[in-house]
Amino acid sequence: MDSGSCRKLKKRKSGGVRGRSFEEAKGMRGGELSGREQIRCILEGIGIVFLLAWFFYQSVLALPFLTPVFLLYQKEKRNLLLKRRQKEGANQFKDAILSVSANQKAGYSVENAFRQAYGDMLLLYGRESIICKELYTIIAGLKNNVVLEQLLYDFGKRSGSEDIMEFAEVFAAAKRSGGNLTEVIERSAAVIEDKVETEKEIQVVISARRMEQKVMNVVPFGILLYISTVSKGFFHVLYKNVIGIAVMTVCLVVYLGAVWLSNKIVDIEV
Repeated sequence: MDSGSCRKLKKRKSGGVRGRSFEEAKGMRGGELSGREQIRCILEGIGIVFLLAWFFYQSVLALPFLTPVFLLYQKEKRNLLLKRRQKEGANQFKDAILSVSANQKAGYSVENAFRQAYGDMLLLYGRESIICKELYTIIAGLKNNVVLEQLLYDFGKRSGSEDIMEFAEVFAAAKRSGGNLTEVIERSAAVIEDKVETEKEIQVVISARRMEQKVMNVVPFGILLYISTVSKGFFHVLYKNVIGIAVMTVCLVVYLGAVWLSNKIVDIEV
């Protein structure tokens, strides 16, 4: 895409989609979680902090000192949920673009092809899906005479997805230069589909390793629970003096580092 087109696209005001449709479009916006997701993250974080305080210190007095662990978990969990949402949105976007391409081949204009794709996505994913909310916003924008390339560009910014953003830029360049939009959309859909399928194959390959990682994360707690049950008082020396607390703190840091490292190892992006 030429730099002039990019500047014009970025400078143009995103038009007129207000109220309910715009709020619904926030479903894929990077940086935002639903209320249910936020509550879930908080409850999980509290549970993990209580678990660590009991197994490593056997004292609720350790809870304030484990606040950084709680905050770190909130950050990592939030990033995980947002990344999962972006992948889901990219997969749905791929199906939407395939539908747009098929509608164009059937003789619809590109704007009407997006309108028809909205109906297809309603049947495929339902009204509350990410892609239906975004297509609803695009259709509302078209009714308000906002150009399609601007609506797609706004969609790309909301989604945080490189694939959608690149598609919006290529689409804008092709439309301005009078290119073959049907071919552009079809090729873009093929590229996104290949990327999604490759990522699915990778996830299948590492699914066993991911399960092993989850098991290894809970093994230390199982060992501590078993020894504490069959040999009561075995670990008391580690909980009632400064040296013992220091040793358990080092063990906690090592454990958290191992969990963080294992998460990075199995987190493979395409």
